[in-house]
Amino acid sequence: MSLEQLLPLELIDKCVGSQIWVIMNGGKEFTGKLLGFDDYVNMVLEDVTEIDPVEGNVKLPKILLNGNNICMMVPGGDGTSTFEDDMEE
Repeated sequence: MSLEQLLPLELIDKCVGSQIWVIMNGGKEFTGKLLGFDDYVNMVLEDVTEIDPVEGNVKLPKILLNGNNICMMVPGGDGTSTFEDDMEE
C-alpha cells in the first residue's frame, strides 16, 4: 500500500514507536516517542521535550495530549526544523 492510499489514522498507527513532533492549537510544541493513540487522536508520548523558545525546553518522562487540541503532527520530526528553513532550501 502506498502512502497516497493511507488513511490518516493508519499513518499515525505506523508512527507508533517512532519519534513524532506535535504542534498544539495554542502554540505549544512537543517531541517524543509515540506510545499509542485512540480514535479521538488522544496520544501518549514518552521521553518528551516541550519546546519553548522563550522559557527553554522542558523534559518530561511521559505525557497525554488531547486530540482536540492537536493542530499538526510531523512524523519523525524533532522540532528543530522550521518552515522558514524548509523554504530557503
